[in-house]
Amino acid sequence: MNQIPPPPRHRSIYLLPNLFTTAGLFSGFYAIIAAANGHFAQAAIAVFVAGVMDGIDGRVARLTGTSSEFGVQYDSLADLVSFGLAPALVMYHWSLSALKFDSVVIGRMGWTVAFLYVACAALRLARFNTQVGSVDKRWFIGLASPAAAGLMMSFVWAFADGSLGWSGEELRYVALLVTAVAALLMVSRIRFWSFKGSGEGGARADRIPFVALILVAVVLAVLFTDPPRVLFVIGATYALSGPAMWAWQRVRQRSGDA
Repeated sequence: MNQIPPPPRHRSIYLLPNLFTTAGLFSGFYAIIAAANGHFAQAAIAVFVAGVMDGIDGRVARLTGTSSEFGVQYDSLADLVSFGLAPALVMYHWSLSALKFDSVVIGRMGWTVAFLYVACAALRLARFNTQVGSVDKRWFIGLASPAAAGLMMSFVWAFADGSLGWSGEELRYVALLVTAVAALLMVSRIRFWSFKGSGEGGARADRIPFVALILVAVVLAVLFTDPPRVLFVIGATYALSGPAMWAWQRVRQRSGDA
């Protein structure tokens, strides 16, 4: 089926959508400053605020007809800071930096894996920009950078207050694993549900089942009971959904071949 080509982007610069993009960029920058000062819960929340701003700016641009090539490029650069650099530095300051107390070599693994996350986020964003309009809108190829950042920051937020009995230093090897998995999932070829409707062009592209709206209401109700832990469960479940679906398809394919 031939896909309807996306409308051409203007080269003008519009204030409203770029204002939300700037707000997201500021949130990512604030997360870095907060983590450097030891305020890890605030840093994690700031990254989630950046995620909200990232979802708003694109919709505002489409609703107001103010999409532009400048906005697309600016949004990608802001996303690299908010969902690449900020989560990596927050995780490093909170937990990965403690690896240096084990040995010099293991300590280097901390900032190496943090850099791996930043590099994978940059590669994921570059690949996404080159695939716009040529892939099925229902799926992301690789874990989206906002989702990867959400997994990282929900993990930090869930344990940063110490109420669960573990500190970032004690969870340094778990943090190393979470960071590496989030990084590699971003550059993988595994498909993740994008929550963007049917994948067909036109007005049907944004339609979702009515059951999905009920599910959103239930998730919001549960979310406010314990935001850090609920967000971590949601982030981990979504991150695992792609590999689980990939493994299930491989099993079905081998069963069919047999």
